[in-house]
Amino acid sequence: MIRRFAPWAAVAIAALALAAVVAWRSSPPAPAIGGDFHLVDQTGRAVDQTVLKGKWSAVFFGYTYCPDVCPTTLTTLGSTVDELGPSAKDFQVVFITVDPHRDTPAQLKAYLSSGSFPKGTIGLTGADPQVAAAASAYKVYFQKQGAGANYSVDHSSAIYLMNPQGRFDSVIPYGLTPDQTRDDILRAMRGQGA
Repeated sequence: MIRRFAPWAAVAIAALALAAVVAWRSSPPAPAIGGDFHLVDQTGRAVDQTVLKGKWSAVFFGYTYCPDVCPTTLTTLGSTVDELGPSAKDFQVVFITVDPHRDTPAQLKAYLSSGSFPKGTIGLTGADPQVAAAASAYKVYFQKQGAGANYSVDHSSAIYLMNPQGRFDSVIPYGLTPDQTRDDILRAMRGQGA
């Protein structure tokens, strides 16, 4: 036995499909990496995601007591900035802590003053929920390990390259040399608007 749809059923299905397309176009999906955050920089000034606008940004999550990945990454970025030449004026590093209990604005300021780290690095911290929200927006894993004053924090090690509109461009993996990192950044800069 063949059943027929009533004409009104076909119209209703078409209307639902059209509504879904209109809804999707009017509110495109959120970006996979990046988004809103509300934190405090190393001077104590409240900042949000607009700090990423106007320059290419290398966003890196870590903490000042990190024994290896963080100082290595920041030192690599320091050398990379030196190698960017004239393009360095269009580039900034943003370091977001995953250890807000110890990484106060003053602690970030002292840590980021190291001569081997990029000059002008923006250090960000905040309350636990603010840091967790920023990490979630960037799909960053972090987990406190141990107890007492000497605990460590396991965390993701990738650098997120954001374009001057504050949108995700690419991941720079941990372990690249300054030359490789520079080449990745310059490739992204040259491809802007493409």
